[in-house]
Amino acid sequence: MTGRQEGFRLHGWGDDPAWEAFDVPEAPPGWALIQVEACGIGLTVLNLIRGPGFATDAGLPRVPGHELVGRVVETGSAADAGWVGRRVTAYFYLFCGTCDECTAGLEDRCRNLAGLVGVETDGGYAPFTALPVRNLIPLPEDLEPVAATVVADAVATPVHIARSRARLTPFDRVAVIGAGGGVGIHLVQVAQVFGARVAGLDVTNDKLAEISNLGARPVPSADFDGLDPRFWPDGGPTAIVDFIGRPESLAWAQRAIERGGRIVVMTSFKDVAATLEPWRLVEWEAAIIGSRYATRAEVKLAADLVAAGRIRPIIGLTVPAREALEIHRRLRSQELVGRGAILWT
Repeated sequence: MTGRQEGFRLHGWGDDPAWEAFDVPEAPPGWALIQVEACGIGLTVLNLIRGPGFATDAGLPRVPGHELVGRVVETGSAADAGWVGRRVTAYFYLFCGTCDECTAGLEDRCRNLAGLVGVETDGGYAPFTALPVRNLIPLPEDLEPVAATVVADAVATPVHIARSRARLTPFDRVAVIGAGGGVGIHLVQVAQVFGARVAGLDVTNDKLAEISNLGARPVPSADFDGLDPRFWPDGGPTAIVDFIGRPESLAWAQRAIERGGRIVVMTSFKDVAATLEPWRLVEWEAAIIGSRYATRAEVKLAADLVAAGRIRPIIGLTVPAREALEIHRRLRSQELVGRGAILWT
């Protein structure tokens, strides 16, 4: 397929992407051309736009947007022609598929990671994009495109946290710090699917109201110093997931965690440092755990949970694609509850 399209491209790391005309990409062997229907937007996109991801030579100009949903219209190899016409989302990491981690089904730990969709290869801020076939995740046909934008990251990441890292059970009490954001608001639901009781910590009334609407305990958390962690009659949290990763939130988590508990750290900014209190971890036999995206199997599980209605997509604003920068503005000002989404079709 050849031709021109209009969409957003980034010309400098740290700049806003610009709306412009450029060529529809080709799909070389092993790749697929996707007609994008919708693309989710969260703080991860804004963080990636600030600078290159895993690969330091990420090329510009670049089309952002990793939470894309669309249909395959063309493949570069006849062997992949069965994908044509299928609705798909994108696995975020450009994994190799051949290292020991990938072959064990742990694609999020790929030893030969080539980068990220929307950073090292183009994403969903354009009506057509090309991706490696191995990065395609099939979606249920009855899953509406805008709703499906939460699958690949906003729901898949919480599934990985709950299933593989915190290993939540119905005996757990979970505190989610930053629970009103695009990933946090879906973790509130995923944790409940796993049977846990949930407290959602955030600072604005609209986010706290949505946390309450989802059946979790809303907890204002503007001041961690005075925050009593005993949110339940039988004690404090046995698992804490921190999406804001500030020194004060990480210090509170170490004070608040119950015996045998798990603190899951979800921020990856290199300039953030926090104090570790080893004696607390030893005396409480608690653990601090990192969590890194999700496996392909967990993205598929996320799709099934959304399609079955067990997870409700929380999308605070949907706009025509050309108005994507309004979502950026609302994310930066912390006005948006959950994710944003742009609609192409």
